[in-house]
This record gives sequence, C-alpha cells and structure tokens, in this order.
Amino acid sequence: MLTVRQRLLALLTLCLVLLAAPALPAQASGRAPAPTPAPGRAAAAARNPVVFVHGYNADPGVWGSLREDLRADGYADSELFSFGYDTHQSVNEVLSGRLAAYVDEVRRQTGAARVDLVAHSFGSLVTRWYVKFGGGAPYVDHWVSLAGPNRGTSTAWACALWDQACRDMTPGSYVVKNLNSGDETPGTVRYATFWSNCDEVINPDDSVPLTGATNTPVGCLKHNDLLGDDPTSAGVRAFLRS
Repeated sequence: MLTVRQRLLALLTLCLVLLAAPALPAQASGRAPAPTPAPGRAAAAARNPVVFVHGYNADPGVWGSLREDLRADGYADSELFSFGYDTHQSVNEVLSGRLAAYVDEVRRQTGAARVDLVAHSFGSLVTRWYVKFGGGAPYVDHWVSLAGPNRGTSTAWACALWDQACRDMTPGSYVVKNLNSGDETPGTVRYATFWSNCDEVINPDDSVPLTGATNTPVGCLKHNDLLGDDPTSAGVRAFLRS
C-alpha cells in the first residue's frame, strides 16, 4: 500500500509529464483548419460577368470572336452571357425591362454584385436606357458601345415607318433625346465607345462618342467589322480590366 509521501510523488510526476507533452494539433479539437485560397481565386472573384447585347436584325452569334478572345484571357463560359431579343421592339417600353430581368438572373446565377455590358449598334440604346432609366446603374460596372447610334443615325429613317426600333434610332427620337438629356454617362458606371469614320450604318460617324466616356476611334472599318477586329477587341478587353 502506497504511503501518503509516495502518492504525492506519483501525482507530481504525472503533472510534470502532462506539462512536457507536445500541444495537440488543431484537428484534435474538432475544428478543421481554415482553407487556403486557391491561387488566382481573388482575382477571378473580382472580375465581373460580361453580358453581350447584339444589334438590330442580329443575334447572339455575332459575339463569337470577342467571346473567344475573352476566353483566351481567362474568362470561363460561366462568366460570359449573351442577351438575345426581338430587335423590332421598343427600347424604353419593352427591351430595357427585359434586359433588366436578364441581368438580375445573371447576377443571381453568378453571385456577382455587378456586370459589364458590351453592346453593338442598336444594343447600345437598349443598354443605355437600362442604366439611365431602368435602375441598372448600381448593377453595371463597365459599359461598352461598339458602333452605337448614341445620338441617332439617319439611316434608320429607311425603316422607321413600320419598325419601332428604327424609329428609336432616328436622330431626335424620344429615346435618343432622353438618353442625351442632362448627363449622358450617369452614375458610377465606366463608359467607353468605339467608333469608325467609315461606318456605313451610323451617320454621322460622330453619333457614337459620348461626353464622359472613353471614346476610341478604330479607323476605317465597316459597321459589323468592329465585332471581329483584333485592335478593337484588345481595346475592349483592356477597358474591362480597368
């Protein structure tokens, strides 16, 4: 039978062993270690999804070249969206509202707070109305117009008698007048336009640039050639990175 003195010595030895034992690893506490962010994850999270908006009498297929360039830059297909729509309808009464619903769905799918809009031709008016009057300003980071009839184009008179979208594109139309009243580039959105001095659809050529936007002349290109032009693509991608 152990004496009192022997019991005290045994207890002291046990305490010394416990104090000298190495600390338990974090996993032993039942808590998993904090995950290590994957390389480049922060940069990807900071990038906005891109929504392409085509022009009059066109479809989402026109964006093939620019989509391919963005994929080469590291964008995933899940970050690139094309809004398809009936181009014969009203900018302010129909199309900008449908674009708003589409952007809301893109934001829901991706979890992004904002998107970047890239528009060609007539799509520039649809996207501008959404930003300026359709509540889109808080949800758009970059806005790009390729050959957009931002101040109207006289060629639209050729179909204005029977087509609402053409009427919206005519100089002095309700849509053009309201878009250019007051601030042409409202909100904290960053705006850019790309325009050609040989554009056979946009007349006059200087209908495209906007006050407050980064306005880039692309040289002598036909209206649809801006969609596949390498320097124009490089300019758009650089702007989206800004």
